[in-house]
Amino acid sequence: MPEFGCTGRRSSVQPSVYWLAKQARAMFSLAYGLWKYIFNKTEFHVLILGVDKAGKTTLLEKIKSIYLKGEGLTPDRIVPTVGLNIGRIEDANAKLVFWDLGGQVGLRTIWEKYYQEAHAVIYVIDAAAASSFEDAKSALEKVLRHEDLKGAPLLIFANKQDLSGVITDEELARYLHLKELDERPYMFQAVSAYDGRGIKSGIDWVVEQMGRSKRTEALKARAYFNGRKGLNGITPPPAK
Repeated sequence: MPEFGCTGRRSSVQPSVYWLAKQARAMFSLAYGLWKYIFNKTEFHVLILGVDKAGKTTLLEKIKSIYLKGEGLTPDRIVPTVGLNIGRIEDANAKLVFWDLGGQVGLRTIWEKYYQEAHAVIYVIDAAAASSFEDAKSALEKVLRHEDLKGAPLLIFANKQDLSGVITDEELARYLHLKELDERPYMFQAVSAYDGRGIKSGIDWVVEQMGRSKRTEALKARAYFNGRKGLNGITPPPAK
């Protein structure tokens, strides 16, 4: 029942308290949102792809070792991936979630299930195994043609630089000669998943590219719309 003062009119004190409380909540929400925007690191999803025996899982464990101070598995404890391995790291500017997918022919059909939510792709090639180059090129061309990866930055690692008979990243780029590369930011990087050479430079590049990518903005918008879709039926825009 409403309260009245001695004059018989509705008291103005109670509504004022409610109004102030509402304004305080609004200010708190605004301040908290600003704090999250300034201090929370962006989380990026990075696919690690490549044909079997390219060294993808060894690469992921070396990345973890570099960024998490030795927490990655040593090469002698690593087994071929059947399905999915997940790794998480942080650098000064971002959180990265890596999805390492098996590269055997029968497992490549699952790759595309992860394309839509990926901010970037790291494609690993065994630069010491010339016999695998044609398969690696064919698989990569198929990846790059997929609509769900449109505009995603691509980092190609010419792996196993610690071995003899390996080709350089420049030689690998000339061999692949992919016209699809013109449609996205890309870089070739010579690395060794065994001793770690070149890896940090590549990761720094891909973080920088994801941070300014139009695809990243599209994925943010998609996540927002997905959160609202159940309320108003809005269809999220595709990532580009």
